[in-house]
Amino acid sequence: MKFRVRSLFGLGTVMALVSCQSTPEYYNPLDDFEQLNPASIFATPEPLPSSNYSPEQIQRGKYLVGLLGCGSCHTDGALVGSPNTSRLLAGSSTGIAYTSPFVDDNPGVVYPANLTPDMETGLGSWTMERLVTMIRVGTTEHSASSLPVMPWPAYANIEYDDALSIAAYLKSLPPVRHNVPANVPRGRAATAPYVHFGVYQTIDR
Repeated sequence: MKFRVRSLFGLGTVMALVSCQSTPEYYNPLDDFEQLNPASIFATPEPLPSSNYSPEQIQRGKYLVGLLGCGSCHTDGALVGSPNTSRLLAGSSTGIAYTSPFVDDNPGVVYPANLTPDMETGLGSWTMERLVTMIRVGTTEHSASSLPVMPWPAYANIEYDDALSIAAYLKSLPPVRHNVPANVPRGRAATAPYVHFGVYQTIDR
């Protein structure tokens, strides 16, 4: 059985919809979708005391994670407007499709990862350098391709020390066990819900 939340909304932007007429013959492709209001403003979790990083570095990382809005995707339920406060930054069981819903019936889907330092389901085993690389260029040392929905082009100019502060903050979070669904390649049916991001304009036909 295939599950999906067929939804269209823009992250950090406004969806532009232009409909020039409304007649019985006119088909609105958005009739197949439900518009959602994703949650984007909520508390950033408090870190645990750490002997590995300075309090100033951790607080800088906390500030930057809040500023960059990481929780908007990486908090369970946030993408559909109902964030689970017990899973702040612990990954999302709702994914994000990265191809057009009007082209692919089965788009590729990314499920935002658990960013807490849980050893089995999160970033507990990641090195600081691996985290910094993922933040700045959207890859890890095991992958040559950038994550398709990670806004890494906007993060590419983050100073190394700032990326290191983000990594220190994530490493200092209370670990939350939450195993998110595996990413789904384009052309394969997803078995967990997902949403679509995008700005789409209807055409007068």
